[in-house]
Amino acid sequence: MDGTYPVEYDVDYPDRPLNRLTSAFRIFTAIPIAIVISAVSGGSWQTTTTYTTGTTVTVVTAAGGLLFLGPLLMILFRQKYPRWWYDWNYNLMSFVNRVASYGLLMTDVYPSTDEEQNAHLELPYPDVQRDLNRWLPLVKWLLAIPHFIVLFFLYVGVFFAAIAAWFAILFTGRLPRGLFDYMAGVLRWSNRVTAYAVVLTTDEYPPFRLAA
Repeated sequence: MDGTYPVEYDVDYPDRPLNRLTSAFRIFTAIPIAIVISAVSGGSWQTTTTYTTGTTVTVVTAAGGLLFLGPLLMILFRQKYPRWWYDWNYNLMSFVNRVASYGLLMTDVYPSTDEEQNAHLELPYPDVQRDLNRWLPLVKWLLAIPHFIVLFFLYVGVFFAAIAAWFAILFTGRLPRGLFDYMAGVLRWSNRVTAYAVVLTTDEYPPFRLAA
């Protein structure tokens, strides 16, 4: 066993001085792309005013996001994974990863909605009849609970790592490699769990590790 996992993720380390100004105000510069990503991954709202009564009602709706139930049903009953559903999930995951790496100060290049840039995700398209057990998607969420618990604590660490990275970039202009590797490792772990338990493209149980 070579230790590799079907889902691979890597981020290019910025071995150069980073833009201190955009890093200092990253929480603000990321707002436009955060609005875009919320529009395609599940968030929208609508305000309706009734003029006869003067009342205002705000309705929150969800649209888009990763496709889970559709692929689950197709795998279960048809042993198929429609290619365009896979393409949507893959491209949305890639987009989320670019935004995440930017928000976590791992790059100062503004996230593209379609270009690969610094974050590289490999999510193999499954041959369902050969690669996937049709019944396993029913329990993957349960099997992945240990990962969800570990990831919760890892993301707490990411929060503090990002704060440390912010100060490091402000004072030195560079992102320490140790902080970068930790945040990249957590994103890698999260992508593996997402591929296994949410987008259902692999049946291989994710490893408990940050490394590739």
